Amino acid sequence: MQMIINGKFCDASDYSIIKIVNPYNGKVIDTVPDATAKDVDKAVKHAQTAFKTWKNVSIYKRVEILNNFLDLVDEYRKDLAKTLCTETGKPITQAYAEIDNIRLGFSAFMEKAKHLYGNVIPNGTEKGQDDTLQMTIREPLGVVGAIIPFNFPCDLFDQKVAPALLAGNTVIVKPPHQNPLTLIKLTALMHDAGLPKGVLQVVTGQGAKSGNALARHPGVNAITFTGSTAVGNLTYKNCAEHLAHCSLELGGNDAFIVCEDADIDLSIEEMVAGRMYNTGQVCCASKRFIIHKSIADEWIEKAKARLKQLVIGNPADSKTEIGCLVTEQAAIKAENQIKEAIAEGGRLVYGGRRNGAFIEPTIIADLPREAKVMNNEEIFAPVVSVTTFDDISEAVDIANQSAYGLSGCVFTRDITKAFKVVKCLECGGTVINGSSFHRSFEMPFGGYKDSGIGTEGVMSTFDEVTKVKTITLKNIFK
Repeated sequence: MQMIINGKFCDASDYSIIKIVNPYNGKVIDTVPDATAKDVDKAVKHAQTAFKTWKNVSIYKRVEILNNFLDLVDEYRKDLAKTLCTETGKPITQAYAEIDNIRLGFSAFMEKAKHLYGNVIPNGTEKGQDDTLQMTIREPLGVVGAIIPFNFPCDLFDQKVAPALLAGNTVIVKPPHQNPLTLIKLTALMHDAGLPKGVLQVVTGQGAKSGNALARHPGVNAITFTGSTAVGNLTYKNCAEHLAHCSLELGGNDAFIVCEDADIDLSIEEMVAGRMYNTGQVCCASKRFIIHKSIADEWIEKAKARLKQLVIGNPADSKTEIGCLVTEQAAIKAENQIKEAIAEGGRLVYGGRRNGAFIEPTIIADLPREAKVMNNEEIFAPVVSVTTFDDISEAVDIANQSAYGLSGCVFTRDITKAFKVVKCLECGGTVINGSSFHRSFEMPFGGYKDSGIGTEGVMSTFDEVTKVKTITLKNIFK
């Protein structure tokens, strides 16, 4: 499959390619271009040209095109879900859910775009302004580079592409190199829906090549990036070289606090929903399980029993709940992290084995708070890392000792205690009596500390992809 530049399918300028592999069986399912800096430059120039026209297209016309796109997504729903499942290893039921989210997300952003009203500062608000009326409007930034990760490519396409286009920007998508096929198909459907050429393009390839070239390019006005903290830091530096706006949603090592008075059965179900989804490959998944000592043994046994019930298998089978990781290399990394956690004092309660790209659902108990996985070691796999606490202040200290601050959660029947805990947690999103894996399209999603800069969501993304212009009517009341 080729990438799309200026409305046309094309190869890399040097004809280099990347093989796309089905992680379930290791078979090559397609190839994509490994774009060069020359290809990125070409895409940016076309985006700049298209921006001159697209920024002046009325919002209702942009909405009409995106509605046409949503109809095409519905028409090709089965093919898109199958592609996403095959190239990612995501269970097919979850792949369908992600495709269905496209309509949900795009529709929400379309409604918000119709209500991006400006503000008026009345005359006489301050001394010397009696005859002056000031108002603000929002304008697009220009060319936006959207760098999207492998774990939820379509959801992040929704979060990044929809608001950027609706605000009048042109967009260059840099999809994940492991699984870019679904996003190429979505971009093609955008053009079929009537989007002018150059307004949305997709440049495939290794992040070290095309991703860095996109972030460094002086013609790119903004980068919206989701991925690891290490790559996010490099992206931030690249953007700084030409003062491009940069929004970063990075790693997480979320805390899952269970107090002595918690509903244990509820917390177990939320553990499954929040840690096992997408086979544990979720940035805001609960990863550090901080359980009160008085209930720790019961909690671990119930967690073990529940994990034994999960169906592991072919991602294409609708009965499968746990698929494989995105690559065998990712599974090998997770396997080594499990071994390291055990070497640091953890006790393997369940799972821990790898088979190709598969990692069994795993529980590691008795971890000391000094263990890497209880601090800054993020395991992107279905692994439940457990430590214990005596006092709630100790639990909060453990939660906050990580350099990450994406999300966190607490389970307790005491609502006063719950609010005290979430107020103390150093993270961007908190959940009471539910897993930290919670992201609606409406909410502003983003983290503190090493988990990023800026937020995404219907409430806030338009602030990230627009700039404010003030219009002053001076002496208007004289």
